[in-house]
Amino acid sequence: MSSKGAALMPGRRHPPESVSLPTPRSPLTRRSLLFAAGAGALATACGTAAGQPPGKVGVHGDNSSWEPPLAAAGKAMKSVAGVQLVPEVIPSLESFEQIVKSSLRTSKTPDMLKYWSGYRLQDLARTGGITEMTGYWKRAEDRGWVDPAMRGAFTYRGKVYGLPMNLAYWVFFYNTEVFAEHGLRAPTTWDQFLAACERLKGNGVVPLHGTADGRWPSFIWFMEVLSRQDPTFYDDLMNGRERYTDPRAEEALRTIVTFFDNDWFTAMDMNHADAAAGVVHGKVGMMPGGTFFTPNFVAAGGKPGGNIDAFILPMANPAARPCMIFESSALVTTNKGQDHTEALEAAGAWTHPEVMRAFAHTLQDGCPNPTVEPANPMLAGLASRVRRDNLTLLNRFWELGPPELVEATVDDLAGFLLNPSSYRKVLRTMQDRADESWKVWREAEKV
Repeated sequence: MSSKGAALMPGRRHPPESVSLPTPRSPLTRRSLLFAAGAGALATACGTAAGQPPGKVGVHGDNSSWEPPLAAAGKAMKSVAGVQLVPEVIPSLESFEQIVKSSLRTSKTPDMLKYWSGYRLQDLARTGGITEMTGYWKRAEDRGWVDPAMRGAFTYRGKVYGLPMNLAYWVFFYNTEVFAEHGLRAPTTWDQFLAACERLKGNGVVPLHGTADGRWPSFIWFMEVLSRQDPTFYDDLMNGRERYTDPRAEEALRTIVTFFDNDWFTAMDMNHADAAAGVVHGKVGMMPGGTFFTPNFVAAGGKPGGNIDAFILPMANPAARPCMIFESSALVTTNKGQDHTEALEAAGAWTHPEVMRAFAHTLQDGCPNPTVEPANPMLAGLASRVRRDNLTLLNRFWELGPPELVEATVDDLAGFLLNPSSYRKVLRTMQDRADESWKVWREAEKV
C-alpha cells in the first residue's frame, strides 16, 4: 500500500471496472499534460483504426482486464453473427476520455468503444461522432435481452447511444463465517446494519471499509447513505434538480460523521485489494463496492457464494421505495470507423444470450441480459433480490452529472473523508461548483 500522503493525493482518475487501483497522480493542473501525452498514445492505440481484417471489429477501451471477456464475447459473436470483436486497449487510463473525443474528429477513429453510461455518454453523443442505437435497443428489449429499466442510462435527448456491456451491482461484501461467529446475518433493515457495526466493533473487527485511496472511491459512502435515506433526492441532486446545501444532503454527511465518531472505519488510505483481504481474513467486517471487485476476494482466498457473500444496503427510510446502485459500461459505435458496417453488425449481436453469457461469465460480473444465468452464486442471489423486490436501479455517482462537476465533487468528498468536521463547508463548496457546472451544461444544451 502507498504511504498515506501519496495515497490521498488527488488527481484525475476514472473508476475502473478492474480489481486493482492504480497509483494516484498529481493534482488537477496535470490534466493538460496528460491530454498532450494521450494524443501521442492515440496514434499508437488507434493504429488499427485503418480497419481490422474482414469479419473482425476492434473495440477500444481503457481496461486491460476486460480483454479476456471481450475476446470470449468476440468468439461467441463470430458463431452467431459472423463478425468477431477484437479488444484493443488505449494505453492511457487518465486521458482515455479526452483521447476518444479528439479521435472522433480524425480519420483514426476506433470502430467501437467501451465507454461510460450516463452524462459521460451524453457528453460523447453531443460531439455527433457516435451512432444512434435506438433500434438495436428496441430489438433487444422486444426479445427480453435487456432490462428496460436501464435504458435511461444510455439515452440522450430521447435516443439511445450505447448498449449495456455489464451490470455491476453496488453492494456490501461480508464474510459469512465471520458473521456467523458473531451471531450476525446479512442485515435487512437499517437498524440491523447499525447493530452489526456495533457488534463487530465490540469483537475487535473493524466494521466498515472507507477509503480515499485512488481518489475516485471518495464518493462511495455519500452515494450509498444518501440513496438509502432519500433515493428520490439522490436522483434529483445528481441530475441538478436539487442542491447540496439541502438539509437532506447534510443529513447524509452527518450520518457518515457518526460512523467516524464510532470508530467504525478502516484507515482512509486502505485500498480495495487490502480491504478485500481484510474481509476474507476476518479483520474487516463489511466492504462497499461494485461486484466487479469480486476478483479481489478470490485472490485473497475467498469464495463468492461461500465464505464471501454480499447484501444490498438496507433503506434507512423504510417509507422510501427500495433501491440499489448499479453501473454499466456502454458499447458505442463511432460514425467514422473504417469498419462501420461490421461494427453495426456487432452492435446488433451484442445482446444475444450466447455473446452476453461468454462475456459476463468470463468477467464474473452481472449481466444486462436477464435471460443469462448469473456467473456465480453470489451474483445469482443479488439478481434474485433485485427481481423479487422490484428494486429501483439508480446509476452510480460517477456517471451522473456533468463530468467536470463529478470530478471536482469527488475531490471535495475526499477532503470531507480526511476532515469529517468540515462537512458543512464541503457542502457549500460542492454547491458553488454545481451552480457553475450546471449553468455551463444547460447553456450547451441549447445549441
